[in-house]
Amino acid sequence: MGTTVLYACQNHVATITYNRPEARNAINGELRRDLNAAWATFRDDDDAWVGIITGAGSAFCAGADLKDPSGAVGAGGHSFWEIPSAQSLESGLEIWKPVIAAVNGPAIGFGLTMVASCDFVIASERASFSFPEVQLGVPTVQGSVRMPRLIGWQHAMELLLIGDRVSPERAKEMGLVWKIVAHDELMTEAHTLANRLLKAAPLAARATKEIARRGLDLSLVEAVRFGETMRRVAAQTEDAKAFRPSTARGEGPQWQAR
Repeated sequence: MGTTVLYACQNHVATITYNRPEARNAINGELRRDLNAAWATFRDDDDAWVGIITGAGSAFCAGADLKDPSGAVGAGGHSFWEIPSAQSLESGLEIWKPVIAAVNGPAIGFGLTMVASCDFVIASERASFSFPEVQLGVPTVQGSVRMPRLIGWQHAMELLLIGDRVSPERAKEMGLVWKIVAHDELMTEAHTLANRLLKAAPLAARATKEIARRGLDLSLVEAVRFGETMRRVAAQTEDAKAFRPSTARGEGPQWQAR
C-alpha cells in the first residue's frame, strides 16, 4: 500500500482510510491500487476481525477522478473487450468479515458503491449520497446491480435515475444508512459497533455473513442446505472449540480471544 489509503489494525479492528483529502478522496489509479491492496490485506489478516472504512478530510469519497480514469480499472471498469474483474470490494471481492462504513462526508459514485458493499453504514450529519453518472451521460453499473437488492426498486431508481444528492436522513429512510450521528462522534460510534461485533466468534460471524449473502441468490432449500454445510464445517474449527459455554457456573457463553 502507498499513501493514498491508510491501513491500521488495533484490537482486531482494521481501519481503512481514503487519504486524498486534497482531491476529496477521488479515486485515481494510485488510490485504486492502494485501496484494492488494503482490502486484500484485511481479508488475509488473521488479526483483523472487523473492518471500518472512512475518509480523510471533508469527503468520504468523491467517486472516480475524472482526470485519471484508470481509477475505474480494477473496480469493474474495463474496455469492451475485457472481462470484468472482481479485484475491488465494490465489484464483488469476497470478504466475509464484517465491514462498517463510517461516512464522514459526501459519498459519490464509486464512494456510494463502497457504502453499498458494507454491512453497516453509520453516517455523519455532514454525509450525503449520490450517483451523478446519469447527469454526466454515463450509466451506473455496480450501483445499478447492488441498489435494487439493497434498498428496493423505487428508492434505487431515485438514486440511479435522478442522480441528485440525498441527505443522511433520506438515506436512512431508504434503508441505506443504519444510524446517523453527530460528526464528531462518527468514529467513536463506529468503534462502539465494531466492539459489539467482536463479541462473536470470528469464523462463526464470517460463515453467517457468507450464508446470508449467498442465500440471496439461492432457493430456500438450497440456501438452508448450504447453511447447514457451513455450520458443520465451522463447528469443527478451533474457533468454535474456543467458544465455551459456562452455564454450569451460571454464566453465559464466553469467547476466549486468542
